[in-house]
Amino acid sequence: MLDEDTDTLPVTIQPDRTVRVKVLDNCGLACTFCHNEGTAVTADNTPGRSTGRVSIYLGTNGASFLPARIEPGLDFAVALAAMKGTIETDEVHFTGGEPTLHPRLDDMVHLAGKVGLAVGITSNGENGAAVIPACAKAGLSKINFSVFGTTAGELASIQGGKYRSSKLADRKLRALSESIETAAACGVSSSANIVVPDSKHIDRALRLVEQHGHSVTVRLLNSLSGGDASINAVNAVLRELGAVPVRHVFTAGASGWRTQYELPDGNAVCFKRIRQVRLPETCTGCRFNNGTECEEGYYGIRLYRAQEGPFMVGVCIQRMDLCMTLGEFTMSRVGHEVRELRRSEEHRLRQRFNNRID
Repeated sequence: MLDEDTDTLPVTIQPDRTVRVKVLDNCGLACTFCHNEGTAVTADNTPGRSTGRVSIYLGTNGASFLPARIEPGLDFAVALAAMKGTIETDEVHFTGGEPTLHPRLDDMVHLAGKVGLAVGITSNGENGAAVIPACAKAGLSKINFSVFGTTAGELASIQGGKYRSSKLADRKLRALSESIETAAACGVSSSANIVVPDSKHIDRALRLVEQHGHSVTVRLLNSLSGGDASINAVNAVLRELGAVPVRHVFTAGASGWRTQYELPDGNAVCFKRIRQVRLPETCTGCRFNNGTECEEGYYGIRLYRAQEGPFMVGVCIQRMDLCMTLGEFTMSRVGHEVRELRRSEEHRLRQRFNNRID
């Protein structure tokens, strides 16, 4: 495994200037490990409905509101402008649920662009072919596809309830392939994220590169619970591909970082990891702030809309009890803390890698 402190690769530092926005809760999958951006599944809190979907941190994270679908109106524009002014944001990343199921996703993209924000989405691809062309025209700049299986059996095996169907999984995988190719045809920059928990998943990662590496940058993620076995599996994938490391990329002020690799055919893959980044005040004393229970560190700011209520801002999907209304956030110490973390992290990383920054 590469050691970013001792190797000689160039380093790129990108300050975190992104807000993740949960635009709706609907999803056509029921992955057994879904965190659902920390919120409960809205449909399962409707009398007589049960989807089989989960939100894995819900039992301990103190979530106190149900998420509503955000609409592309004046109140959303004002909310984005408030976030932009509070934490120096220049990009929003739409999440869900599954954002391609939003009936006005192109209008959402257009509105965010009018506020002066670049727009990306995270998607499982189930409805992308239908909406990506309009979203691309509206200004969509990138898509992170989440890949949970490369065969129908793989995808079905991690689904709950009625979604545990190979026939349904096959349809979802065909939709994902169509979405990836549509994004490429529309000129939207795309990546495909796949977790490699252990050696049993090496072939799955290799299939993803073979199937879609010409259209997307495949990003290999290690499983935090998998420890060294997962890291070793990712490295085995990279060796099998003949991948050559070319640079490290750090997000200053958030826990994500990645190493970029070049393949023999000229395509690219990345190894995406989590660093131990914490908010210096908010995370101090948190019961999860230890070497095992804090799973994503401080990953960034999230914006929600509470059902029949205000916009809400969160800093941790394992501590949804820390959420506050947007109005409270703009006046709070937390906004200042986020800005200072971004600036101090960038300064620290530039000092650490001062002779390798390109």
